[in-house]
Amino acid sequence: MPEKTEKPAAETATEAAAEAAKEAVSATTAEERPRRRQARGERRIVQLLEAAARVFATTGYTAASTNAIAREAGVSPGTLYQFFPNKEAIAIELGSRLMHEMRQSYDEVLTPITPDTTPLEEVIAGTVDRFIEFNCRHPAFFVLMHGPDIPGRIAEEHDALHTTLVARVETILAPFTPDAPPAAVTRTAQMCVGIYKAGLELILAHEGDEREAYVQELKGALVRYLEPLMGTS
Repeated sequence: MPEKTEKPAAETATEAAAEAAKEAVSATTAEERPRRRQARGERRIVQLLEAAARVFATTGYTAASTNAIAREAGVSPGTLYQFFPNKEAIAIELGSRLMHEMRQSYDEVLTPITPDTTPLEEVIAGTVDRFIEFNCRHPAFFVLMHGPDIPGRIAEEHDALHTTLVARVETILAPFTPDAPPAAVTRTAQMCVGIYKAGLELILAHEGDEREAYVQELKGALVRYLEPLMGTS
């Protein structure tokens, strides 16, 4: 019976290293597959949300349907249902993402300022321009936040967003009205937000030069309202 020949240690080590490398590649590939699937899934979700935004902006939330959203996205209804069970779930996800982006705008624009270095008109112009730009870029935001039949969860999140907006406006107004009681500053902030929202609806209803004219009207209305209260006239 022939004797079993042992492999040289160097050869055995080389084979072991090759096997280990092969296993490492297999493990890496196995880990990458879920990540690739996750990335593809997120791209599909973004595609569906962008299509939903266009449908909501065109028809409103109530008249929109999952079939219309799928058609706008260029996918089958079955594909849509792999990611969202119904129209409400789509609206909630879209609304949440848009509100997150709007909160980022609050953080960047609505910061305390020094009246001696920043004129009131400049504060109003910069703030209005930023928020109008956001709403013109995302017309579905206004539809979802102010529609008559929006899902309750969106309404709750919008109420919280509104509260945050008023509080941020108060922080801007406070340095301009150092002698005003807090309750008066809060009322002024609420009125500013109310004037802005009323103007926003008119602005979004127009385009081109007419839209810009309404933007200027909104800025002027806020300046004329605030100047007497702040003694800057």
